[in-house]
Amino acid sequence: MKEDFLHYVWQYKKFDFPNLTTVSGEKVTVVHTGQYLQQAGPDFFNAQIIIDNQKWAGNVEIHVKSSDWYLHQHEQDNQYNNVILHVVWEHDVPIFRKDNSVIPTVALKSFVSKAVLQQYLALTTPKSWIFCESQIQLTDTFVMKNWLERLFFERLENKAVPIKTLLSATNNDWEAVLFYSLAKNFGLNTNGEIFFKALQSIPFAVIRKESFEVQNLEALFFSQLDLLSEVAEDAYAKDLLARASYLTQKYRLKKNWVEPVQFFKHRPDNFPTIRLAQLAMLYHFWQNLFAKIIAAASMDDFYKLFDSGVSAYWENHYQLDKVCPPKKKRLSKNFIDLLVINTIVPIQFAYAESQGKEISESLVQLLQTIPPEKNIVMEKFANFGITAESAFETQSLLQLKNNYCNHNKCMQCAIGIQLLKQ
Repeated sequence: MKEDFLHYVWQYKKFDFPNLTTVSGEKVTVVHTGQYLQQAGPDFFNAQIIIDNQKWAGNVEIHVKSSDWYLHQHEQDNQYNNVILHVVWEHDVPIFRKDNSVIPTVALKSFVSKAVLQQYLALTTPKSWIFCESQIQLTDTFVMKNWLERLFFERLENKAVPIKTLLSATNNDWEAVLFYSLAKNFGLNTNGEIFFKALQSIPFAVIRKESFEVQNLEALFFSQLDLLSEVAEDAYAKDLLARASYLTQKYRLKKNWVEPVQFFKHRPDNFPTIRLAQLAMLYHFWQNLFAKIIAAASMDDFYKLFDSGVSAYWENHYQLDKVCPPKKKRLSKNFIDLLVINTIVPIQFAYAESQGKEISESLVQLLQTIPPEKNIVMEKFANFGITAESAFETQSLLQLKNNYCNHNKCMQCAIGIQLLKQ
């Protein structure tokens, strides 16, 4: 038995409502169950309860066992002084307030039907992937649509947290925040954190000053990631090494220790060398990228904005001193889609929030124009009858899986609650 199930039972009155009594036999009438705020303090605020013809207004606390009151040391916490009813599954000890007055207790175990309990157990019994996998396709369309939208904005709020932290670290320089965030996403899952940490050792003011020469940006990027430490007898590599040596001394740059970048299991177009060369060209091409990002309103705008490739050397190289057949190596639409999903939209959201502007609807509409992401999580959901139609839905489903399903939060999930109500 878990407390979140008891919260559900109390909130939605899934108990023998007319015959409810306290453990001492007093008649209980629930006028209002209270507000379920999910914050510090009692579980339900401002409830209204009639106990033996005496009406009470106050808070309700819920536990699996009565003794959990003492386990959580509520008797020492003033926030619990105005608890008017203790709702538990199993009553094992009497409970007293800090002033030694008895708190009336209801033991729900005697008032919840077997049908409700069986529904809960059926939902929360471990399955092959998620608890509701055999039922999720039965979710009401309206409930699913509204829950996915809420999950999408939950995910955006989560993504905005590190953006705000980075903004503070860069003295509110949104251009710098954009650069470091893009650097992380250019590195993809394998090298993202490595790119992010290494390139943070370069003040963005230096990026601004040196962006007029793409080779200077390449030298800085490659040097901070130790990709120039063992260059072969290659004229271009030697030039980058010389530039890096000069720029490092000029700006007194230090390196953040990072693990070596990974080439293994990457297609050549995703090699870290190519992604760094593309990032360098992007910042060589655009001097005020952040303003253009904020002004962009459609995917066509973003496809044009990110339509940059690599410098001439990298058109016939994937690694230093290793010639390959020539290729422009422009950013693909799929890669730009990922940048918009994982970097641009969260930054637009955080920036609008900082300006007191509301752009939620436009962000939803933008992601609804992007094809759904392809990953193992989406494949699994599709196997159980939930197929994403756009990146908006894939982002929502990722939030559902990572923040609810993986933590068994069925009773905090609109899908889980609706399935129990059926």
